[in-house]
Amino acid sequence: MSMLKGHPKGLFVLFFSNMGERFGYYTMLAIFTLFLQDHFGWDETRAYNLYGIFLAGIYFAPLLGGIIADQWLGYGKTVSLGIIIMAIGYALLAVPVADDPTPVYIALAVISLGVGLFKGNLVVILGNLYEGEGLKKMQDAAFNIFYMGINIGAMFAPHVARSLKNWVMEGDGFVYNNAIPKIANDVIRNVDVSPERMGIIQSAMDSAQGTYASLQIFAEKYIESLSTGYHWGFGFSVVTLAISIVIFLSFRKYYKEADYRQADKVQSADYVELTPKQTRDRIFALVLVFIIVIFFWMAFHQNGSALTGFAKNYTDLTVSKWTYLLFSIPTLLSIFAAILGVFAMINKSASRAMKGLGALFFAGGAGFIAYKLGYLGMDLPGVITDTRIDPELFQSFNPMFVVWMTPVMVGFFAYLAKHSKEPSAPAKIGIGMLITASAYVIMIGASAMLPSVHSLGGNAVDSALAVSPYFLIGTYFTLTIAELFLSPMGLSFVAKVAPPKFRGLMQGGWLAATAIGNYAAGFVGRFYQQWELWQFFLLLVVLAALSGFIMFSILKIVNRASTS
Repeated sequence: MSMLKGHPKGLFVLFFSNMGERFGYYTMLAIFTLFLQDHFGWDETRAYNLYGIFLAGIYFAPLLGGIIADQWLGYGKTVSLGIIIMAIGYALLAVPVADDPTPVYIALAVISLGVGLFKGNLVVILGNLYEGEGLKKMQDAAFNIFYMGINIGAMFAPHVARSLKNWVMEGDGFVYNNAIPKIANDVIRNVDVSPERMGIIQSAMDSAQGTYASLQIFAEKYIESLSTGYHWGFGFSVVTLAISIVIFLSFRKYYKEADYRQADKVQSADYVELTPKQTRDRIFALVLVFIIVIFFWMAFHQNGSALTGFAKNYTDLTVSKWTYLLFSIPTLLSIFAAILGVFAMINKSASRAMKGLGALFFAGGAGFIAYKLGYLGMDLPGVITDTRIDPELFQSFNPMFVVWMTPVMVGFFAYLAKHSKEPSAPAKIGIGMLITASAYVIMIGASAMLPSVHSLGGNAVDSALAVSPYFLIGTYFTLTIAELFLSPMGLSFVAKVAPPKFRGLMQGGWLAATAIGNYAAGFVGRFYQQWELWQFFLLLVVLAALSGFIMFSILKIVNRASTS
């Protein structure tokens, strides 16, 4: 594929190192708020608040990591140390806990520190790879490719988390049902449960394997089994981190020339010192962009809180055999293979061997999809007619769409650049904010006739009121387009504009802006429980649209300062 042509091999080492780390991170994140609610019996407000604090810590810590790398350890050593500390944190999170959440808090603090040392500094190494004059023009495409690595891991992470959870529960004789955990926790705590809800858990007990002396014992065993499944998901993250550090250290020769601090280059012939004014102007431009992207991350990171809550309590999780294909890993891999095959075949600069390989990918992917569609279309005994899905699986759609759409967006931006019409990175960020606002317009339509969270008391709506999963799928698709306008472009913008002496710190600044947005995601999450649903999603629309318009109003200032 042309988007991969000409890039240094170090890009792919960093790509796979990051993919392994992000695979583990998103496996954990897919089930994090569900674990807090299902294990501890927390309501949405408390769970989403900790979610916001944790994400803020994850993205504030790179400020410290950037300083450590800039001033002392260097980027490669700091990244390696970060992976080791993260693995310790995930291992702590995998240890079963009782009712005291303190061990969870400690594990989250350790994970945050590890991510802080890892995340921004890996990006600095990537930016350094493209310092050469011949590679500078490829930097935006490099960050898009790097971003795909993040999302390939994230695409499969919820499926792994779900599979581990269900494997543990089925081994204990249980079947996951999104309505049961809240009722079970109420039974355990002797909270009054309506006869209708009591009938749901009674039916679950009757269908479970094994004999239980009372609903109280069944509820305790159910929550214990579910929590163990979540802990297995957390433990899986340690495995992916081990793979990540092996790749990062084993193939260091491909990026070692980019593993330098700016202080190491001061005496070199190609070193150019910025004037104090240029340094101030560039930092000013970056800070303005950082402020705007806070609102994107506030809206985007509702995926692990409000959107997951909406999936659990308001979405029809019994889907048709056709819709289930979108939640099936073999089908997703087939679609991805077919898309890659098409791009390889239409690439004019690809060799015959590459075009042939593309044809094989397309034929294999399309053939499997055709087989599945034909098989499901037949009225045969044993053919699945409907299938239950789990709420965490919706989080796979955003990374899945990133992987599918990145080649399209790279080609689109390349076309605009060829015709001298490509927007600047700050302009792309403004466009991304407006697209973000449109994503939540979809959720306003989905929630307009639904009861509020507080009126349900944390329970799921009756099946007759549950909405189509395509509302969430459409929202995730629109958010993905917004993300591709904003996030990889933002990372590349920081790498280009940051004063050389402060590259680690400025990447930390980008992530700190993300941290504030993530905390804001948890902060506004309380309104998800307190307000009507449509009012909450309208708030996100207004904030995203307003920040987009502000970005365009200061666009000339940002572009001028960033090129000083």
